[in-house]
Amino acid sequence: MDFANLEWYQYLLIIGAGLIAGFINTLAGSGSLLTLPLLIFIGLPPNVANGTNRIAIMLQSLVGSMGFRKQGALDLRAGLTLGIPSVAGSIAGALIALAINAKSMERVVGVLLIVMFFVVLLKPEAWLKGRKEKGMAGSLWVNFIVFFLIGVYGGFIQAGVGFFLLGGLVLGAGLDLVRANAIKNFLVFLYTPFALAVYVIGHQVDYKAGLILSIGSMTGAWLGTRSAVSWGPIFVRYVLLIAVLISAVQLIFF
Repeated sequence: MDFANLEWYQYLLIIGAGLIAGFINTLAGSGSLLTLPLLIFIGLPPNVANGTNRIAIMLQSLVGSMGFRKQGALDLRAGLTLGIPSVAGSIAGALIALAINAKSMERVVGVLLIVMFFVVLLKPEAWLKGRKEKGMAGSLWVNFIVFFLIGVYGGFIQAGVGFFLLGGLVLGAGLDLVRANAIKNFLVFLYTPFALAVYVIGHQVDYKAGLILSIGSMTGAWLGTRSAVSWGPIFVRYVLLIAVLISAVQLIFF
């Protein structure tokens, strides 16, 4: 379905926004806070912008997952285990999104992100070191519940879900930021097609705008994976702190 008639400069804006969002999403999260307003600006209704954004999210997370896998940072077994509740949650969240307004929920999420900002700032050792052994820490059932709820939010609005995935993977599963980022991208890749299918059935996707956005997003994701592995958890933590703070302010006040 084609909702927007684009001018030439709008193609450049969409690709540029996708590039930045893909990089931010791969390292931290909340790149959708840039792409969603842009998609609305070019003429898409908010609900269609929310659905259209999933095309770019799906493809950039595929590129990110492949990049992390190639560099040996992706634990596929842990990713597939946590993918089960994440996929189930994302379908539920997408169905909810078809029916209700997201603004109130965004403000609640903004407050939670402020809390996360101080957790990342004041407890850096948990985010930088993780555990030396591979695999997940904590109760499997607790992890399932946590990632189901995160999946619900991801299917519902997507913006900011990367922060909660990282929080669950670092503080709950005991991974460092680089390994957590790898699994985060893989989880997003696993659940996004299911959420996207709900929006497609609901006729809330502009395929042209989504594919144009994907060009930039996939490039940004490729750059993000190289930066995360090469520069390590300290660099990722600083990106995470900046992204969390900006996203929280935008969700609460705008």
